[in-house]
Amino acid sequence: MRRSLASSPIPWLLALLSLFPFATLAERLIQSSSLNLCQENSQFSATLFNVAFTPDNKTVTVDIEGVSSISGNVTLKLDLIVYGYNALQETIDPCTDADGQLMGLCPMNTGTPNFPFNLPLSDDVISKIPGIAFTIPDLDAVARVLILSKNTGEQLACVEAPLSNGQSVYQKAVGWVTAVIAGLGLLASAITNGLGHSNTAAHVAANAMSLFGYFQAQALIGMTAVTLPPIVQSWTQNFQWSMGIIRIGFLQNMATWYQRATGGTPSTILSNLANASVQIQKRSLDVVSGLLTKRGVFPRTNAGATNAQTTTNVIVYGIKRVGFRSKIEPTNIFLTGYAFFVIFVLLVIACVVAFKYITEALVKAGKMKSDKFQEFRNGWLTVLKGIMFRIILIGFPQMVVLCFWELTVRDSAAEVVLAIFTIVTMIAILGWAAFKVIRIAQRSIQMHKNPAYILYSDPVSLNKWGFLYVQFKATAYYFIVPVLGYLLVKGMFVALGQGSGAVQAVAFILIEAILLVGVCILRPYMDKKTNSFNIAIAAIQFLSSVFLLIFSDVFNQPGIVTGVVGVIFFVVNVIFAFVLLIMVLVSSCYALFSKNPDTRYQPMRDDRGSFIKSQTQLNTELDALGATARGEGKGAYGKPRAGIDDDDDSYSSSSAGMRQKEANSDVYSAPVQQSDSYYQTTHTNTSSPAPYHNAPYGQNRTGSIRSEQSRGPTASPWQRGAGYDH
Repeated sequence: MRRSLASSPIPWLLALLSLFPFATLAERLIQSSSLNLCQENSQFSATLFNVAFTPDNKTVTVDIEGVSSISGNVTLKLDLIVYGYNALQETIDPCTDADGQLMGLCPMNTGTPNFPFNLPLSDDVISKIPGIAFTIPDLDAVARVLILSKNTGEQLACVEAPLSNGQSVYQKAVGWVTAVIAGLGLLASAITNGLGHSNTAAHVAANAMSLFGYFQAQALIGMTAVTLPPIVQSWTQNFQWSMGIIRIGFLQNMATWYQRATGGTPSTILSNLANASVQIQKRSLDVVSGLLTKRGVFPRTNAGATNAQTTTNVIVYGIKRVGFRSKIEPTNIFLTGYAFFVIFVLLVIACVVAFKYITEALVKAGKMKSDKFQEFRNGWLTVLKGIMFRIILIGFPQMVVLCFWELTVRDSAAEVVLAIFTIVTMIAILGWAAFKVIRIAQRSIQMHKNPAYILYSDPVSLNKWGFLYVQFKATAYYFIVPVLGYLLVKGMFVALGQGSGAVQAVAFILIEAILLVGVCILRPYMDKKTNSFNIAIAAIQFLSSVFLLIFSDVFNQPGIVTGVVGVIFFVVNVIFAFVLLIMVLVSSCYALFSKNPDTRYQPMRDDRGSFIKSQTQLNTELDALGATARGEGKGAYGKPRAGIDDDDDSYSSSSAGMRQKEANSDVYSAPVQQSDSYYQTTHTNTSSPAPYHNAPYGQNRTGSIRSEQSRGPTASPWQRGAGYDH
């Protein structure tokens, strides 16, 4: 029975895609260069297949070379399936072909048939194909041919050709734009922080990190073993750069050499397409289980194959699918991602060191004011440590997936050892950093009834460990622990669950639901806008996991539902990604080019700004006198700070020592009291935001602590602010 696609709701949904600028002015064309098996024990397979339909000349051009074990008269049944909808059904008898184009199949003979032909189509058939099918990206359509015995009606073979119109949402420009904007956000936060605008830096960094996390979440969906519609595969492929899946020719050669040198056997799928029919998974693994090879299963692309007897069917899915689409051998995927992570770390170190010496040279040459980036220049090693920790956090999802996956594929013994060492080290580093943050915050609560006091008053701790807590409000310092657990568990399901897409889909929906509920209830981020930003991301990720569950076919829904949901997935995420990119781009540009970007953001309710010391704020003689009275040097990091990584790594933890010092230094008591009086007056002025303390980084707040102790713990001004009523 013939059914018209025009009468279905699909064209109206697909019409929305025409609003996106993917279509070109090229000739209208539908083509395929892949002929895949859709039946076990099929008696016909193709080694070369090319089909092209051009509606302008109303002709289908076909070129087939294959292997046939069929003998006798046959009937061909053609189905055109578009987005799961059976748009066209035709039954063809080669023996009654009026144009004689298929007479070579009457009867069909065993051997290696080779029959190119042109098949004219009538206007009636062409009218059933909607015009939008020639312009929408990643057309989800397949032409399926069943070969039936004319005498018995037995199905002898089933082959299908995925169709393409040459348009795709997978564009290198998309990857470059998203990477540049995310990188610009991190760069802008670093520069503004160096200029003393810590509030702006914290907001821009938090949004840039959340944006990068969203990109990685999209990439992880593409890495699952779930059968994804073509448009979803292509969309998620745009973000595989965030997981280090980037092809560079010489890097692939190095990875292959390293694997051979360490006892591994590199795969040769990409270099042996002449003898391998590679198919990107479009059906459940159960259907194609008879076609799976040891390394998995990769769409056949034509490379002049002529020897049909040596052709191997390979199907790729999950991590191997994104590697194949990036033209990376399966055995090189781990080393490719690992190498890019190492390159990124080295590049950042080089940039920080270069920036340090460039700024020093500019100051000495009189080209830049001496107070510019002074805090960075005095304590650049500590800043560099904090940057390295942040990079480890950024690369954590990537390395969790690649390292655990390497343990399942075992490309070589050396790579397995490298994966184990890397993931254990990263988990240990981030775990230790989270433990340090919690211990510092708990000590601050114990001594000052406020976690923000030590977390933000100690510049060394702030620069070294702040990457874990500055994006959260002070009372939610602990939230980095569930975030790290979320990334670890999600990455492990992607890496270790490659054999079951349904398990991955169910795990994703549970993990994303827990995260969404957590951020909605706790609202752990620094302010209302940042909470809204991250809640929106969590909501979209949960919605995407629901779509992923539908793609896994656990509901056994009709194919048309899967096709429609795939289109909706793309539309929702492309709009959301565009909004996020614009927001981060605007905030980054404002931070870089505004004279006072802090005016765009309200002071934090946890009073962190009152605790952050900035050398650039040292602008009163009274503060300078107080610093001199306390015996503090010029440099923020000028004197060694013993125990910064031990239990006494906060200034307030040495309060007893400072009290003893004050008792032995009566000569300085008067200036210190003046400084205390000045600070108390300015801090208790509720008509304006609390000012930054004007002592340089790395200097003790003796006066403030002593006056606080004189008032007693219940009268401490640091207990004010949201969430500090203990």
